[in-house]
Amino acid sequence: MFKKKSNREKFFKTIVHILLIIGAFVMLFPFFWMVSTSFKTQSEINDNPTALFPNEYNFNNYRQAWKAGSSAGFGRYFFNTIFVATITTMGQLILSSLAAFAFAFLDFPHKERIFLLLLGTMMIPQQALLVPDYIILHKLGWLDTYLALIVPWVCSAFSIFLMRQFFRGIPKELFEASRIDGSSTLGFYFRILIPLSLPVMLTAGMFSFLGSWNSFIWPLIVTSADELRVIQVGLANFAQAEGTQWGLLMAASTFCTVPLIVGYFFVQKKFIQGIATSGMKD
Repeated sequence: MFKKKSNREKFFKTIVHILLIIGAFVMLFPFFWMVSTSFKTQSEINDNPTALFPNEYNFNNYRQAWKAGSSAGFGRYFFNTIFVATITTMGQLILSSLAAFAFAFLDFPHKERIFLLLLGTMMIPQQALLVPDYIILHKLGWLDTYLALIVPWVCSAFSIFLMRQFFRGIPKELFEASRIDGSSTLGFYFRILIPLSLPVMLTAGMFSFLGSWNSFIWPLIVTSADELRVIQVGLANFAQAEGTQWGLLMAASTFCTVPLIVGYFFVQKKFIQGIATSGMKD
């Protein structure tokens, strides 16, 4: 009986692994096709049927795409995107973690109601806020500046929620013990809480960086100078300009995507840990 059960479990596990492998192949194939096409000449792309692999690897597509972005070029787009994403991520980690710390460990009037109100803001579609946010930035004179790209995103309700849930898994007795030992509130935050919360900080930071890297609508609306364009807006302008030059388009899409994939491989362990855990257990 146990042998039959064991064989049945092995069979189902094998089926599950086969389905996962097929699913992974289906998910990765578009990315593979993009990279493969980026190395093909226009004549190879126009062949019917199109070959899966290029006859020879043509790096000219990458050189031409990098230089043909616009007057600013993709180098400028990358600088703007990395600068905006880095500052935005740092701001979210600092401000969101401080707010989450207050919701998790401090007592103040109407704390739960304020937190529920904060969560309610996550239900508002971003498109509904575009016009009032634009008007505010216009009144402040921040349009076509880095401030318009950074300041509205230096704090996130989702990051506060994510960190607060993680912080609540850390025993509150640890906070009380640190206060008894003479540590200040911020001393506990910097010396104890943050070192224990590196997985969730990295997870929130990665979500913030990805969101900023992939942002398109907001940068398109608040900037008009080509020198302030970010990578997604630059890529869209490039696609519109190049039309059916698929080799150039795939090359530009590849070097806009690869940095995120490489970065994920370096932080995937901590990223998964931050999603899967909820702090220290009693």
